Amino acid sequence: MALASIFFGEEAFNQLREVLRSGDYTKVGLLVDSNTFECCYPNFMEALAMEVPQLELIEIEPGEESKSLEILASLWESLGELQFDRNSLIINLGGGVVSDLGGFMAATYMRGIDFINFPTSLLAMADAAVGSKTGINFGAYKNRIGSFSDPLMVGIIPDFLKSLTEQELYSGWAEMLKHGLISDLQHWNALYQFDLEEKIPSKRLLQESIAIKAKIVEADKKEGGLRKVLNFGHSVGHALESYYASIQSPISHGHAVALGMQVELFISAQKFPWDQVVYDSVQEYLRQYYNWPELPVDQEAFLRLLAGDKKNQASKIRLVLLRGIGSPEIDQEIAPALVWDALTKVVDG
Repeated sequence: MALASIFFGEEAFNQLREVLRSGDYTKVGLLVDSNTFECCYPNFMEALAMEVPQLELIEIEPGEESKSLEILASLWESLGELQFDRNSLIINLGGGVVSDLGGFMAATYMRGIDFINFPTSLLAMADAAVGSKTGINFGAYKNRIGSFSDPLMVGIIPDFLKSLTEQELYSGWAEMLKHGLISDLQHWNALYQFDLEEKIPSKRLLQESIAIKAKIVEADKKEGGLRKVLNFGHSVGHALESYYASIQSPISHGHAVALGMQVELFISAQKFPWDQVVYDSVQEYLRQYYNWPELPVDQEAFLRLLAGDKKNQASKIRLVLLRGIGSPEIDQEIAPALVWDALTKVVDG
């Protein structure tokens, strides 16, 4: 995902207008969920301020349940009924689910058609829409089926964030915190000092965080090495997200990642010589905004989900750990018992 393909504010709409005028697309589809249709679609169309020939609105239900093979199949069928061909374009207007699902739909329909992401949640802006990863969940596992596919462009419209709940904002904020922890002490400090009572991050913080991810992805699109640093907090986090979903007590993706970062940070401090003051300040910050659910985690179920994480190799648990802020170490093999021990100690405080 090239940083040059990411546009902010009015510049994003200008670029989209240029694509629509010059692309000679036979069909243009706009994928939304029912929430973004209500909260973002009217403003999107008003700001676009141009005629879009044969714009087809395609709507799904919000939530992770839509990232399924069944919904994907229904979308493929809809594209066929609407006579989309290889010269068609999909615009994904929504959060991470819309970006992941819509991108995979476009990447696989007729072996791939063009798509554009306009993320509407902080999580999608900071993560899902700019990673060139698309996909769906399968069975009990997050993002098990997918592809690496680049959107033509990504449009970041900060005004969309005004419609989000506090929980949704905190979910995306967790990914921004991750970017600071894996890459840059200065960026981490800027995030740490930001007053969350202001709710919506400044344009500068958004640009810096998105740039961190985009540069990593551009250097290592298919996760052969460097890109693995973006998985900090995600191995444990995905297992927790899947576990709580399985017991009908779901937590947001960002909340799960923040819990995963707490556990993986604890393991990092056991393995590497962290400055205790810095370690305590990071853990206290994460615990302040991302508390552990009251329902306890079942050890067997959690470790089974952790072992099935797609980032592992030969069934060995491989985590991203930190030597310190901005100093990640990839492919750290950790025994399952040590991960569980770290989790229980973090939960107990």
